[in-house]
Amino acid sequence: MANKRVVVLAACAIVFVALLEDVLAGEIGRLDTAAYALIVEQLRAEWLTPIMEAVSALATPVSLVVFLLLIVAFAPGKRPGACAAVNLVLVFVLNQVLKAIVQRPRPDGFQLAVEQGFSFPSGHSMVAMAFFGLLVWMVWRYQPDRATRIACAVAFSALIVLVGVSRVYLGVHYASDVLAGFCVSLAWLAIYTRVAAPLFLEPAALRHPTDARVSEK
Repeated sequence: MANKRVVVLAACAIVFVALLEDVLAGEIGRLDTAAYALIVEQLRAEWLTPIMEAVSALATPVSLVVFLLLIVAFAPGKRPGACAAVNLVLVFVLNQVLKAIVQRPRPDGFQLAVEQGFSFPSGHSMVAMAFFGLLVWMVWRYQPDRATRIACAVAFSALIVLVGVSRVYLGVHYASDVLAGFCVSLAWLAIYTRVAAPLFLEPAALRHPTDARVSEK
């Protein structure tokens, strides 16, 4: 497991630095050009725009608070909710710091939504990867049913990708912003799930109350 975390950290760092070099040089890379041609020029349609707006809204503060409340309400104990909340707050702060340092302007001329602030890395993409990626880790680690683990992992992973695509589709981010956001949050999760998450999610804290009573008997 430790080796896997190192590989993830190294791969994410390499990709992020490569993207950052182009951004700091003021270049629009081939990834951005190709994504624009495919997602903006080819996929944009009147019927698809409301769907992409709805997908993008899943990574907004209001939606994430609702998700957090659902975790608190349905996950065993209060610790999973606290773990997800702390993760979300720290990632948001990290995103704002990175944006303030890089200060990349947002794409101009083809926006379907109005957004303020800088573009790199994408906040929606970072938050989606950090939040739903943590849910994937939680389910995979603590859900005993294999079919449920796989279904949740696929659903949350698809949601992460769709949020990133929606940001390019709406014209508020370059593809490099999205990919950089994914890389930062993946690296973050590799650290957070090793250092912080176990402090919240001890196996005993995730047992259902009825399980605890059975074990006491």
